[in-house]
Formats: sequence, structure tokens, C-alpha cells
Amino acid sequence: SKSLSDEENLKLFGKCNNPNGHGHNYKVIVTVRGEIDPVSGMVINLTDLKEYMQEAIMEPLDHKNLDKDVPYFAEVVSTTENVAVFIWENLKKLLPMGTLYKVKVYETDQNIVVYKGEETI
Repeated sequence: SKSLSDEENLKLFGKCNNPNGHGHNYKVIVTVRGEIDPVSGMVINLTDLKEYMQEAIMEPLDHKNLDKDVPYFAEVVSTTENVAVFIWENLKKLLPMGTLYKVKVYETDQNIVVYKGEETI
């Protein structure tokens, strides 16, 4: 985080605090919801969903240094939580309104983030 000192970054992010970056092979699961089309039997055509995911996730993020290659992360810390928000926001723009239900991002088998958009309590 640019807003923290080197010592604070090390304490907060541990081994993930590397000024030269480090890599992850994220796994992303997208859940949609809505009325099931009586003809297709689907909430959304899976071919369409794959195309939306390609545009919203793969094109901007795949094989990229998030902090250097993705403008969104120039000002936002590239935590898994923020990756999930980025994916949500990109998909929300492409999917039919109200269809996107959940974005689940696996950084590792042990570190998983689930994001369902902004919810008011």
C-alpha cells in the first residue's frame, strides 16, 4: 500500500509484501441468478457468460502485473478482496441487470474471498 511505510506494509502483508510484486494463479467462480428461461432451461446462456467473463476478467487481468498493468490497481491495493470487487464491477456492466449474484476468488486453496456487491444492512 502506497499509504503505508515499508515497515507497516511488511507487518500487514507479510511475505506478500514484495516491492517487485509476486504472482498468483487465481481461480474465479461466478454465480448468476434469475428466472430460468423455459426454452433454454438456463438463467443465462453459458456461451454468453463465458464471453462476458473473458472480457471482464481474462482480458484485463490474465498474465498481468496487477499493480503495473491494470489502471484500477494504481490507486487500489491489489488484495484478493479488491480483485473480487474489480471483477464484480466489470461483470456487472456486461451481465443483464440483477443477474450477477456472487464472485468467488481463490488466491490459494486456503485464501478465498466471496463478494456479493454492496449490501446495505
